[in-house]
Amino acid sequence: MKKKLLITALLVLTGSALAQVSPAGLWKTIDDNTKKERSLIRISEAGGVYTGKIEKSLDPEAKPSDVCDKCTDDRKDKPIVGLPLIRNVKQSADDQALWDGGEIVDPDNGKTYKVRLKPIDGGKKLEVRGYIGMPMLGRTQTWLRVE
Repeated sequence: MKKKLLITALLVLTGSALAQVSPAGLWKTIDDNTKKERSLIRISEAGGVYTGKIEKSLDPEAKPSDVCDKCTDDRKDKPIVGLPLIRNVKQSADDQALWDGGEIVDPDNGKTYKVRLKPIDGGKKLEVRGYIGMPMLGRTQTWLRVE
């Protein structure tokens, strides 16, 4: 009886821990070149679909009037703060630790890439991989959870 209770408790705790580790939340991005804090990205979930918007610029040189002038889709000339950076991401059917199937835009060059999100370090960090074609042909950034 004690063994069954212990196993049940462990399964509940494990399930709860896994359910809490998702890409949803507020994330701090770090510039690849300067290694300085760049922005805060809010990733939200609605109906199993994850989206991410730039909530705040941390770049002291950024102006509130900055827009995505290099974007080529509906984000063209939209303000950087509030820009929908990530769209249409869902939890992978093949690997429950990954979220993919969507896209991410790089506001610096306006290019859109496929995206894969992977919470790591117990959900304290998020590996964000933008790629063309296959995930092995891309670049990964590590974002830090703020909340």
